[in-house]
Amino acid sequence: MSRKKARIGAMQALFSMDINKDFSLDSLNLFMENNHFLGDEVDYINRVVPDILKNLETVDETIEKNLKGWTMARLAKVDRQILRIAVYEFLFKDDIPPEVSINEAVDIARQYSSDDAPKFINGILGTIYRSF
Repeated sequence: MSRKKARIGAMQALFSMDINKDFSLDSLNLFMENNHFLGDEVDYINRVVPDILKNLETVDETIEKNLKGWTMARLAKVDRQILRIAVYEFLFKDDIPPEVSINEAVDIARQYSSDDAPKFINGILGTIYRSF
C-alpha cells in the first residue's frame, strides 16, 4: 500500500465532502465508487475518514487554537483537509510518528495546494506538535 496515496485519497474524500457540505458515509461511499484505490488504500480511507469525522470537533479545535490570525473557515479547503488528517494522526494514531505526519502533509500540500501552503502547513503542524 502507498500510505501517501491513501492519505491523498482521504484528503480528496474530505475535500469532496467539504465542497458538497455533506459529511455522511453515503458521501464517502460515493467518492470511493468513483475513484480507484488499491485494497489497502481503500481500507485506510474507509477506516480513517469516518474516524476523522467522528472526532472532527476535537481535531478542528486543536487546529483552530493554533492558527494565528486565521480561522478554519478562512483556510483553503485543501489545506483544511491536509491539516485535519495530520492532526487526527497526532491525536489518535500512536503508531505513526508525528514527524511522518508532518512530512506527508507538507508533501501533499506541495502537490495539491498553493506555493505558500507547504510552509504554512509545516508551521501550524510544528506549533501543534511542540504543544504536546
